[in-house]
Order: sequence, then C-alpha cells, then structure tokens
Amino acid sequence: MISLVHVEHASAAGPKAILVFGDSLSGGFMLKSSEAYPALLAKKLRAAGLNFSVTNASATGGTTDGGLERLPPHLKHRIDILILELGINDAFRGVPIDQIQNNLQQIIDKVKARNPNARVVIAGMQLPGSAADDYVSAFGQMFADLAAKNRAALVPYLLQGVAGNPSLNLSDGIHPNAAGQKILAENVWRVLEPVAREMAVH
Repeated sequence: MISLVHVEHASAAGPKAILVFGDSLSGGFMLKSSEAYPALLAKKLRAAGLNFSVTNASATGGTTDGGLERLPPHLKHRIDILILELGINDAFRGVPIDQIQNNLQQIIDKVKARNPNARVVIAGMQLPGSAADDYVSAFGQMFADLAAKNRAALVPYLLQGVAGNPSLNLSDGIHPNAAGQKILAENVWRVLEPVAREMAVH
C-alpha cells in the first residue's frame, strides 16, 4: 500500500529528471540516438518501474570547458540525477589534470546550486597507455577523487569491456558501435539503478 502511494505521488509530480552531460561516447557518435546508452538507460528505468525522464545533452568533441559553456540552459530545468561524462577530449589535448578536474567540479557545483538534492553519477574514463605515465594515471584517478569529494556514485570505467575490442567499436577504434553501447548501458546501469531506486522513494 505504501509503495502505491509513492507511485501515485511520483506520477502526480511528473517524472524525475536525469541529465546525461557528456561527449560523443554518450551522444552515440554515428549511431541513432535510440542506440546510445542514455536511451537504453531510459528503457531500463521504465522496465524497472522507475519514473524518470532522460535528457541526453551530449556533444561530439565535448570538453569540460565547452561543458561549462553549454550548461546554463540546462540549469533552467530540474535535474534529479546528473550523469557526468566529460574529460577524455581534454586529455587528448593534454589539458592539465587540475584544470580538467576544476572544470568538472564547477559543473557539479552549478548543478547542485540549482538542485541541492541532485545526485551525481560520474562516468570514469581511462587513457590508453602505460600506467607508469604520470598523466595517464592521474587522469584515471581524477574521477575517483571527484566522486569521493562530491559523494557521487562512480562508474569506474565507462568503456569497461568495450575499449580495444574491434567487434564493439566503429572502424575508428574509439567510438562504441550499437553493440558496444549496450555494454556501456550495463556499466552505467549497475551504478545508476541503486541511486535511482533510492531517489524514487523520496
């Protein structure tokens, strides 16, 4: 009976809102929007009986600087869960780690300023290369540090199980194909589902 009240309350208030804020990995580069993992997450949420809308605000080539510039219009709308997936394009350009981290922190801060109860899911990334390389290891660690600082949920590595597998990527070897996006959806869903379930009853 209690859960019924929650369901009615949730539908009366409209769906809670998830904003996916990323780059081409979240945008589904060269794929239909329905094949990108944010659309697949929307299906998983529906199947789980969780009333959330998913907005995919991702830009191919997106950087953290660009993210800060793109963010203001999205702050006009409610954000209950932010899935933040930016930084890899900065790293490809050799942007200093502390600058990438600062930009990501500013994005989180701006979302939280407008939506104090918003939860954050950080999609971690890794650079291919030697683990002995300071920049490579610092880049990978940055996402865990951000998650700890902001009490955010962390997807340890968005491309887990996909990176480096030719059958799961486009011919460029960088962007997941439709099959790869399904695995990305699973990687994010493992972390998102408990956050969404917790938020659905509040």
